[in-house]
Amino acid sequence: MGFSRLVVVQPRTAGFREDPEALAFATSAADVLVGARRCDALAEALDGVQRAYAMSGYARGFGPEPIEVREAAQEAAQAACRDGAEIAFVFGTERTGLTNEDVQRCHAVCAIPADPLRASLNLAQAAQIAAYECRRELLLRTGAPLAPLPRCDASQPAPREEEPAAGIEQTEAMFGHLERALIAVGYLDPAQPKNLMARMRRLLLRARPTRTEVDILRGIAAAMERPKAERAGTKRR
Repeated sequence: MGFSRLVVVQPRTAGFREDPEALAFATSAADVLVGARRCDALAEALDGVQRAYAMSGYARGFGPEPIEVREAAQEAAQAACRDGAEIAFVFGTERTGLTNEDVQRCHAVCAIPADPLRASLNLAQAAQIAAYECRRELLLRTGAPLAPLPRCDASQPAPREEEPAAGIEQTEAMFGHLERALIAVGYLDPAQPKNLMARMRRLLLRARPTRTEVDILRGIAAAMERPKAERAGTKRR
């Protein structure tokens, strides 16, 4: 489908790039496999990404709202072409899929509208469909022929209608800051956190906060962390 950046998190086989079976399946895209980046954690793999989509066959109780994969591809193409944003589609392992923690780290969940009675797709099938939908959307936006994959011209960016959404690194730092602030004011009990932070993630990621909005929320969190007397502007003699 023309995409060349592959990141593999905790690969089952350390030498997966040279694995004969993997190379056989890669066929004409062996260069993509050989050039794949290896990471030890999803957070490392998403470093520098402005928007991440978790591929899952079902909605999670406290994860982002699920959308259809074609809608995700449309959003991704718009963000890439308009803002030059780095976009990631995140796939889980063949047997167990993505963990709830991995899903919550992403901005949105997207699903392939398969027959509910036969909804299980293997990783390769899901990746192929997601890549096709992204390629299709890029072709529609540029009016380019089927090959090669059109590239957005970063030197001539389109006028921005709004500030780009904050990246994974900024939002993760924000959630950590908010959690500390909620503990500081006594709203969150670290011994019994329940699902508060998962709900907060779902609420705020659904809003797609920009970098400026993330800074505002962190400013509020910093104010919450200050002593009560200091927040009220009072002085004791």
